[in-house]
Amino acid sequence: MSHHYKEELEREKSQQAHQGVRLDKWLWAARFYKTRALAKEMIEGGKVHYDGQRSKCSKHVEIGALIRLRQGNDEKTVEVLELSDQRRGASEAQKLYRETEDSIRAREQRALERKTQGSAPEQRPNKKSRRELLRIKGNWD
Repeated sequence: MSHHYKEELEREKSQQAHQGVRLDKWLWAARFYKTRALAKEMIEGGKVHYDGQRSKCSKHVEIGALIRLRQGNDEKTVEVLELSDQRRGASEAQKLYRETEDSIRAREQRALERKTQGSAPEQRPNKKSRRELLRIKGNWD
């Protein structure tokens, strides 16, 4: 990598730091959501909170901010460490944020609860047991 190219990258990073990055773009670049459209949908749906408050997609992300977001069954709280508006590899994306200790603990606790609930039967009911279930529910004579 040439010296000139490195200077260019540094200049770009400093400009981004001054301009800020949109919340939807940052969430996409940090690989929380597959598309910017999905990130926008989650923000507008109230699934993403910036420093404890609902916000708009155009909100500029700042280093040190706390973002609480939902991903499927999981809810995470992350601290912004770096800004980026470019989606790169997962290992680089993980350098943009750090999940809080409380968030990790709560997420693991919820996962354990889901695992121990185990409401799904071990196998599908056969014809006879299906009829018994229908009779119990009152849908069968």
